[in-house]
Amino acid sequence: MISNSVAIVVLAAAVIGLQIVRERTFPSADAPQQVLYVTSPAALGRLALSFDAIVADLYWIRTIQYYGSTRLSTKADKNYDLLYPLLDFTTSLDPDFSVPYRFGAFFLSEERPGGAGRGDLAIRLLEKAIAAHPDRWEYPHDVAFVHYRNRDYRTAARWFERAADTPGAPDWLRPLVGAMLTTGGDTMSARLVWRSLLNSEVEFMRRDAARRLQQLDAIDTIALLKRATGAYTARTGRPPSSWQDMIRAGMLRGVPLDPVGTAYLLDPASGDVTLDPRSSLSPLTMEQPS
Repeated sequence: MISNSVAIVVLAAAVIGLQIVRERTFPSADAPQQVLYVTSPAALGRLALSFDAIVADLYWIRTIQYYGSTRLSTKADKNYDLLYPLLDFTTSLDPDFSVPYRFGAFFLSEERPGGAGRGDLAIRLLEKAIAAHPDRWEYPHDVAFVHYRNRDYRTAARWFERAADTPGAPDWLRPLVGAMLTTGGDTMSARLVWRSLLNSEVEFMRRDAARRLQQLDAIDTIALLKRATGAYTARTGRPPSSWQDMIRAGMLRGVPLDPVGTAYLLDPASGDVTLDPRSSLSPLTMEQPS
């Protein structure tokens, strides 16, 4: 006979499964109001009995649902207030579950409306991970990344150094220390940071890192094109009216395209160069090189 505790866990899994099917079949325009019925991780641990890991998996599913529905919501003021409590519950029930730490830190620190805009909570979650696993270099690396996002480069450098000093840490961490001590807006430093996330165990972080690297390529290319249009203006006494002017002048081989194949825009009145808003890399939110 199945015990009451096992039945509760199976029932909870069934309820979440039905909720997933319902939301896929009848999607709602806005995220529903969310409520935490248990507000203490310790109390939840006692309720879970010996099924901590299973309940942690269920809370992880709920966290993903909550974040996804909130991000897709059409509300102007998206509310991510339950994101940290859900992640706290999940990692308290299963401190060895690494993905919620790294997922949580990434989206807690993501600027609104894509994330909660709470770098402080991201760092709190990662410090909890470090306390549970002081031998993992990934967690101090992620703390450094949060500080980098907040443009606190010196603090980021200290955390990258801590990550690099962890036994077994990869060699590519060490250059990040010096990179963070350079001037903010240096795309070379930013490139090193985003390349480090290409090695993440979390797929969406790898995808985002690849996109950010393409944005950095676009930023650097725009800087080069602006210098080229300036040189054309100095030579001819007027800015180029189109890319064809520069091609005929032998300054370009063809119409310059961004990393996803969309042509850069040239302002014929000023010679300014920008990314086409229709490009999938738009907008370029990162700092421009000086």
